Amino acid sequence: MNNERIEVTILRNLMFNELYMRKAIPFLKDIYFSKREESILFSEIYSFVEKYQNLPTKETILVEMGYRKDLNDQDVAGVKDLVAQLSPEDVDSKWLIDTTEKFCKDRAVHNAVLDGIKILDGKDKERQSEAIPSILADALSVSFDNHIGHDYLNDSDERFNWYHTKEKKYQFDLGYFNRITKGGVPSKTLNIALAGTGVGKSLFMCHVAASFLAQGLNVLYITLEMAEERIAERIDANLLDVSMDDLHDMPKSLYEDKITKIKDKTKGQLIIKEYPTASAHSGHFRSLLNELSLKKSFKPQVLFIDYLNICSSSRFKGGNISSYFYIKAIAEELRGLAVEFDMPIFSATQTTRTGFVSTDIGLEDTSESFGLPATADFMFALMSNEELEQLGQMKVKQLKNRYNDPSLHRSFIIGVDRAKMKLYDVENNAQNIVDKGPEPKKIDNPYDKFSDFKV
Repeated sequence: MNNERIEVTILRNLMFNELYMRKAIPFLKDIYFSKREESILFSEIYSFVEKYQNLPTKETILVEMGYRKDLNDQDVAGVKDLVAQLSPEDVDSKWLIDTTEKFCKDRAVHNAVLDGIKILDGKDKERQSEAIPSILADALSVSFDNHIGHDYLNDSDERFNWYHTKEKKYQFDLGYFNRITKGGVPSKTLNIALAGTGVGKSLFMCHVAASFLAQGLNVLYITLEMAEERIAERIDANLLDVSMDDLHDMPKSLYEDKITKIKDKTKGQLIIKEYPTASAHSGHFRSLLNELSLKKSFKPQVLFIDYLNICSSSRFKGGNISSYFYIKAIAEELRGLAVEFDMPIFSATQTTRTGFVSTDIGLEDTSESFGLPATADFMFALMSNEELEQLGQMKVKQLKNRYNDPSLHRSFIIGVDRAKMKLYDVENNAQNIVDKGPEPKKIDNPYDKFSDFKV
């Protein structure tokens, strides 16, 4: 194996080293091999392992290759010569795994650069230049996962400790929202409000953003629909507890006094950033987050994007892909951003025309793409009608909930003050128009419920 190319070493061990093969083959690709005969041989090994879950022999490789119609005589001869060279050899297993991982990463980056050049040259009709950072990021993230799974019996202590570790959550100032989420939303999640035009998507977003700021959290609010000043106006009305009309008549001294009091009460910051409609995607948001960190030492704990449907995708051009895949791609990119920056993201989406006039919205009323609910961690509908408006109320219906059983408090009522851009809890008797679901049984000692438990 003196001076042997790493590609040949990899192929040799894929054929004769079962432990290595099972560890490495999920991460290898035929495009990583620069010589055609090596790429062909790898594809044959991969196909055999995938089908039979076992090591191929030299004979099976040659036989299987004979069935291929895409190979010429030169290809066949090259693979035969390569196979003839291979035989079992002892090699340090850790070195081999580490070297293979480095090989995979190097080749992934190399191919990503070539893909980037192809995009810049206009030879890729599916992707645009904004997709390049994501392509490179995916390549740089290539690694062998050393975790081989959770051992149910032997890892029970680890599992028990996980059960009793309190997950960090960001709480609402609305009781029912905390109930249905078991105390708020965790980091690395995508949370979506569904509503018709004018029902209250931005109102909900502004209210929750204001409440998080009041709790001392750093909040970033990205708007693609309204000007920064309009969003700030709504948050002013909410936090100063005055109507938006009164804001414009308020003396400057009184306004400054109220702002000072808010500053004194919170340690958090709120940044509002506007992008033109349909012009920005996760790549722009990532750059903004990095820039805020470098220039202002500002790291948001919660991100609001108002709203998802008028974002663009970093990977696809809207005109070249169906709305299902396009909106789903945007949702996936935003959720990836939530994971990358370890924070929850709140956004919103429009209902269909049918959903706009309904007070019983379902997932089928999601505008443009059913792929969005598939990606979101928490999704709920905001609904209103003339009767609810007169009462100063809004109906909320759970559509998807990864944090709790969505059948508990499937629908509920919250109060709304549109003049002050505020939401609030209502009296319990207001909930009689919706199905609250069963209340959880109160137990003084949580271990009492296991007193009759037998194994």
